[in-house]
Amino acid sequence: MAKCEICEKGQMKGHRISINRSQVSRRANRKWKPNVKKVKIVENNGNVKSIYVCTKCMRANKVTRAI
Repeated sequence: MAKCEICEKGQMKGHRISINRSQVSRRANRKWKPNVKKVKIVENNGNVKSIYVCTKCMRANKVTRAI
């Protein structure tokens, strides 16, 4: 679910490193999820459809929202 259907942005994995970086062994796994919202959009043929879109695509006007 945490995936934009416009730009295919999904969750990323990485490490949370402690503030004291003296030891390499102090790492914890972490996930970063995109800011995805469920939005009703208007398709090219005029149909209304609800999809998951990230807020970056909404600000860039890559989708036409249904009112």
